[in-house]
Amino acid sequence: MKSIKAVMLAGGKGTRLRPYTLVLPKPLIPVGDVPVIESLLKWLRRNGVSDVFITIGYLGHLIKALCGNGRQWDMRINYNEEPEPMGTIGPLRLLADKLKSTFLVLNGDLVTNIDLREFVQFHKRHGGILTVAVKEKFVKVDLGVLETEMGVVTRFQEKPAIRFNASMGIYCMETEILKHIPDGIYFGFDDLMHTLLAAKIPIHTFNHEGMWMDIGREEDFFEAQKMHRNEV
Repeated sequence: MKSIKAVMLAGGKGTRLRPYTLVLPKPLIPVGDVPVIESLLKWLRRNGVSDVFITIGYLGHLIKALCGNGRQWDMRINYNEEPEPMGTIGPLRLLADKLKSTFLVLNGDLVTNIDLREFVQFHKRHGGILTVAVKEKFVKVDLGVLETEMGVVTRFQEKPAIRFNASMGIYCMETEILKHIPDGIYFGFDDLMHTLLAAKIPIHTFNHEGMWMDIGREEDFFEAQKMHRNEV
């Protein structure tokens, strides 16, 4: 894992967490007493990753002030500043000359206990260019749901629970994927998925059954704080 580089995406404005993110970039929001980005970097290091690129934009100078060059965690941290918002995947084009082998990409606002070694091993076994870590989620729909065909009801469900696989914002990629990311424009993960699907390029998923929270979602943010208090 020491040869694997990680790209941490930390350039967003975190609008879902306002007013907190009016003064702090989302990756610096604390879970307990520790900024989420610090917890993420320590988690990467425990999983054998020591070389990290952090893409920054909104209030990025505060992220640099906290993380520095990573020496305090026995890591090498470099920064790539977005000249303008480029989405979740667009910033990878700015790092194309530095990503020469299998690499990880992750959002800078996660709390998880996924085993990265197992994740990367799975990715290398299937031989594809992209593996997405996913978590099975359930959403209760508090409505009667009708399925129709040509204006005629074919199925009815009263307040169903919908099961689906959600992207965890953690990806393992091969450098070939960079060919599918255009230069200089906003390009999100959704754009990448549509591009690869249209090109009939297989997208593999790795199912994680453990803990995962997206701090950018208010309900996950408060759940993470509650979990931390219970651990103290």
